[in-house]
Amino acid sequence: MLQIQQNISLKPYNTFGIDVKATFFAEVFTEEDLKTLFESEISKSNKLFIIGGGSNVLFTQDYDGLIVKMSIQGIESKSDGDTVKVTAGAGVIWDDLVNYCVAHHFAGVENLSLIPGTVGASPIQNIGAYGVELKDVFESCRAFEIKTGQIKTFTYSDCNFGYRESIFKGDLRGQFIITSVTFALKTAAEINTSYGAIETELHKRGILNPDIADVSAAVSHIRVSKLPDPSTIGNAGSFFKNPVIEKHEFADVVAKHPDVVHYPTADDKIKLAAGWLIEQCGWKGKIAGNTGTWKNQALVLVNHGGATGTEVFNFSEQIIDSVKSTFGVTLEREVNIL
Repeated sequence: MLQIQQNISLKPYNTFGIDVKATFFAEVFTEEDLKTLFESEISKSNKLFIIGGGSNVLFTQDYDGLIVKMSIQGIESKSDGDTVKVTAGAGVIWDDLVNYCVAHHFAGVENLSLIPGTVGASPIQNIGAYGVELKDVFESCRAFEIKTGQIKTFTYSDCNFGYRESIFKGDLRGQFIITSVTFALKTAAEINTSYGAIETELHKRGILNPDIADVSAAVSHIRVSKLPDPSTIGNAGSFFKNPVIEKHEFADVVAKHPDVVHYPTADDKIKLAAGWLIEQCGWKGKIAGNTGTWKNQALVLVNHGGATGTEVFNFSEQIIDSVKSTFGVTLEREVNIL
């Protein structure tokens, strides 16, 4: 039974652990719940924000509107030749899906192990890590259209995927709510260890011919060693995107900083490592009041306890200004700021 609550603390619902309140809050477990919710007067007369695991948002103030937490569960799989279609509800914890696929020998998402958040957010952000992006395994998703109350299916070509981008962050921002996602995975694995850290970790383990379970374990170990656990210290994972710049811009950067960490992209641009840029500016492990950067990864901003969203935001502004001044590159935040 759908319930709409009032004046609810959002501290348990965001991984930064920011203590703000929402005027209205509803948790959705089915597509029917969504339809019921959007027939209500509260949904029609209030601004709206959708959360899953709350791992990609920074609340800087109380939210005067309706927060909808997507908690639709369930994972199903269907074989189609050497491809397996795996469908998961929007509220499924992302790493639970990865573990399910690895346990069933469905290959394709193992490099995306231990990314925080839920399945429903994965296409919006086009999540990615260690040489793999969501778009590489995306088949389709079901989404609720807020304006009409209808469920629509989006295929790969509909989604306009880019680096940490999709049509749901662009032209259709705020118009649809993803209810489930279907992934096209393989029964015969194509192991991807192109990121050196994976190769290094596998070598340490004495693994020469890794399977997807080995890759998943290696990636999980690397992430745990670099990133703080949100259950013990508030954070939203990577706070900034890796900047993607044109080759002529890169020429200016590398002329002054020959050792800049960079990677070519498929569209003939250059991706810079945001964590490296931030670290070179002296921010790694820095503490400022109740916030700071993580000691092992400058890309991660943390709440050391009692930080406000505004405090974290202002700290991120200082980092952006510092990187711009040093490298002439403007960092973009990866998290949503509310």
